[in-house]
Amino acid sequence: MVLGAVILSVFFVVELVTALTINSIALLADAGHMLTDLVAMFMGLTAVLIARRGSTSAARTYGWHRAEVFTAVANAVLLLGVAGFILYEAIERLGAAPAIPGVPMIVVALAGLLSNAVVVLLLRSQSEASLAVKGAYMEVVADTVGSIGVLIAGIVTVTTGWPYADVVVAVLVALWVLPRAIALARAALRILSESSPDHIDVDELRTALEAVDGVTGVHDLHVWTLVPGKDMATAHLTSTRESALVLDDAKAVLTARGLAHATIQVEPPDQSGCHCEAQY
Repeated sequence: MVLGAVILSVFFVVELVTALTINSIALLADAGHMLTDLVAMFMGLTAVLIARRGSTSAARTYGWHRAEVFTAVANAVLLLGVAGFILYEAIERLGAAPAIPGVPMIVVALAGLLSNAVVVLLLRSQSEASLAVKGAYMEVVADTVGSIGVLIAGIVTVTTGWPYADVVVAVLVALWVLPRAIALARAALRILSESSPDHIDVDELRTALEAVDGVTGVHDLHVWTLVPGKDMATAHLTSTRESALVLDDAKAVLTARGLAHATIQVEPPDQSGCHCEAQY
């Protein structure tokens, strides 16, 4: 991830200087998106390191795992801001598009494609384990599309001289970014609101727990995600059967659904007390 950040930093400077020199809004849009890539990578790296460091404070029993989720929200907001700015600038240029030299656009776009391809390969294996890294990975992938757009705009400008190729590509890059930023924000906010994971059917889980031998009822069933890849659950089971046996069977039900981090409480039918409580 560090190597990827270095590669993108160098290319960002090149692209930004070129965009300002030739007054290309398409290159500026791609540079803006490249900036969000860099911010996402640095914030993601920081969040992952903080999460792994953990916490010695009794007030943070989960440590700093949620740091990467907050990072994903910040990345999404930054992406939305960049997309909005580019759309505004594009609208300002309607009817008065400046002449943009196409050759520099083509050269920078090709360099951008090469840089993005290398970084995508570096981040791909880590993107499923961390929402922060996934956010950075998604932005780099989207920026690859932006570089392709800039390349096309440069070719059209060189071959036809059409002044609006630069503006059209800038708008397309912004529109490409928007839904991905919204999707990233929704995924992060879903975790922060402690909604149940998409891949867990809570009603089906409740039914499976109720089907455990000896269980007469299930209540206070909660399922949520701490960070991507770490789903949590709690459940209270009323039972007439020996608690240890019920716990073993309930554990099997939960682990079969990817809920290895769970707290189960077994209670007598009248719920007047607790036979035992187990965490695994």
